[in-house]
Amino acid sequence: MEKQGLYSPEWEHENCGAGFICSLEGKQSNDIIHKALEILEKLEHRGAVSSDGKTGDGAGILIDIPYDFFKEKCDFELPEAREYAVGNVFLPKKENQRAYCKNVFEEQLKAKGLVLLGWRKVPVDAGYLGSIAASVEPHIEQIFIGKPDASMEEQEFMIKLYTARKITEHTILKSKLSERSYFYLPSLSNKTLIFKGLLMPEDIKYYYTDLLDPKLTTRLALVHQRFSTNTFPTWDLAQPFRYMCHNGEINTLRGNVSRMRSREELLQSKWFGEEIKELFPIILPGKSDSASMDMVVELLLMSGRSLPEIMMMLVPEAWEKHKEMSEAKKAFYEFNSCIMEPWDGPASIPFTDGDYIGAVLDRNGLRPSRYTVTKTGYVIMSSETGVLEIEPENVEFHGRLEPGKMFLVDMKAGRIVNDEEIKERIVTQNTYGKWLDENRVHLRDIPYRDVEIEKEDTVFDLRKNAFGYTQEDIRTIILPMANKGKEPIGSMGADTPLAVLSDRPQLLYNYFKQLFAQVTNPPLDGIREELITDLSLTLGPDTNLMEIVPEYCKKIRIQNPVISKEDLDKIKNFDHPHFKVRTIPMLYEANRGLNGLEDALNDMVAQASQAIDEGHTILILSDRGVDEKMAPIPALLGTSYMNSGLFRSGQRSKMSIIVESAEPREVHHFALLFGYGASAINPYMVNEIIREEIADGNLENIEFQQAVENYNKAVGKGVIKVMNKIGISTLNSYR
Repeated sequence: MEKQGLYSPEWEHENCGAGFICSLEGKQSNDIIHKALEILEKLEHRGAVSSDGKTGDGAGILIDIPYDFFKEKCDFELPEAREYAVGNVFLPKKENQRAYCKNVFEEQLKAKGLVLLGWRKVPVDAGYLGSIAASVEPHIEQIFIGKPDASMEEQEFMIKLYTARKITEHTILKSKLSERSYFYLPSLSNKTLIFKGLLMPEDIKYYYTDLLDPKLTTRLALVHQRFSTNTFPTWDLAQPFRYMCHNGEINTLRGNVSRMRSREELLQSKWFGEEIKELFPIILPGKSDSASMDMVVELLLMSGRSLPEIMMMLVPEAWEKHKEMSEAKKAFYEFNSCIMEPWDGPASIPFTDGDYIGAVLDRNGLRPSRYTVTKTGYVIMSSETGVLEIEPENVEFHGRLEPGKMFLVDMKAGRIVNDEEIKERIVTQNTYGKWLDENRVHLRDIPYRDVEIEKEDTVFDLRKNAFGYTQEDIRTIILPMANKGKEPIGSMGADTPLAVLSDRPQLLYNYFKQLFAQVTNPPLDGIREELITDLSLTLGPDTNLMEIVPEYCKKIRIQNPVISKEDLDKIKNFDHPHFKVRTIPMLYEANRGLNGLEDALNDMVAQASQAIDEGHTILILSDRGVDEKMAPIPALLGTSYMNSGLFRSGQRSKMSIIVESAEPREVHHFALLFGYGASAINPYMVNEIIREEIADGNLENIEFQQAVENYNKAVGKGVIKVMNKIGISTLNSYR
């Protein structure tokens, strides 16, 4: 959906019902389809229905490709199983636009050397649609695509299919077609096939009449009933998606998508060559959190990673403070945290690629999933129990998915692979621990060189005034935090005027308000659930997602990114060829005129761009040096402008931003700076105020260094509290 009126697609979330059933022995049967549809109908209460009483939020089913079924139904010859791909294709209603879309797709397939075997119109009964769903119903056909010859490897085949589909999507979305949004491929694979739409769960089998054919068989079936929160249901946003479906919400979506976009400038692969640029953006705009995540899963599969490994990357366990976790597994998670931030939020995510089917639960475990294994050889998992009637004597065992754990059925081996086994296999594929020891640097291990304290020419009290400090800031915020290491407790009510309505000068931070999670209930408890929260961030450039290279963990890890002057000096003077540091002033000439601030911001970005071209990977934005001629650029404005400016120039992923500013003093200020791209913050004015207050006797029985550590620790705890309100566990995801 496009933005219209008060509706914005960036608020796409879901809270849904999902489940799967498979044959542990890998036997294909029509019974699995019937049982899967029964599961879907039992999950009806997890969805919603529109005002016409018949249009659902979206329902769908993913199955094996029924090769024997298609050999009988298609009027053209088909190769052997897995030697060709099938895709359900949503097409425009208008015949001329439909022909254009098919022609574009066929041209791309031909350009990739693939063979078009034929099209088949999918038999549907539109009488089961509600009036709202019928008004936007696409024309649905199936496309059959073969290899140029039998020698083509499966990975190469899938990459060519992926490339042809992505380029076709972009071409059609950029076209002038009035019905271009109708074009969508729910699936295109040599293993799986998806039927979905704006349907009620009980109607999907009547709409897609193939699902009632007794000759249609499968080994596995994944079903999903969608409940859209703050979104507009559409045919393409019904689930499952190509490799996964999702019960919950991704609270970090905005950051995940923007960081994925910035990483596109680094993507390279021998499989794609220069053509990889034609696939961008990898995440199509205006899609839901689940759809966006599925697109990243799909890209990572093209890198050669297995589906379970990808789910471990995107939805990692709470590894940072886990004392019992093996060192090999911790090393895997830490290495991949340098490559990809978690897609964080309450989520149960069933997934399948046709060989594996399973599910992973988020680190908090806020979306329960339960499974049953029967003596007759079925494995059933769902977001709740009771989705199928199973006789007690037929139950082999029950189980539930635990926070951060994975449940996996290996369809090739015909067995359940427990969490420890599959993860042990994945984390020992490479020597991640050795790679970290050789490349990763901890800030605490960098030696401190005695650096002379920078002397500001402007009198301290004048600088405090320039940055808007009040006695209330010092007495009620800074001193309690420096003394006790905790954020001070204040009134829940706020009677100060909204910044936009105030006649008095306001810090830029005051124009922003904290968000609360829409579906996460209750908010996370960062105190009692300390094990699953993490503040650590890394400094250094991002890397190419399509490769796994030891040097990709060449980062500086900071446990609490609210840093002291001493820590900042460590980074500035760290003699390492990979971590070249450049300081860029966050100042502008106060008397330059109306465009002085804007010109200074553009000059900052130009300086940063040049520094990146010269090999600098860490940029420090500093507002030191304020005097009667040079005024400070608001730190939030400078940080966000730098973040977006380098994003536009295709350089954002090549460096990290440190903010050295006198402005931030409250937790809210730090949360905003992290949210807009900072990887570390040195509040140097707060440090100077703490030194002055100790000298004046207002902070007794505490050393300066300890007071600064207390303050930084208090800010860190406060930022965790802000993150937890929106259901986010790690600062790496929040940033």
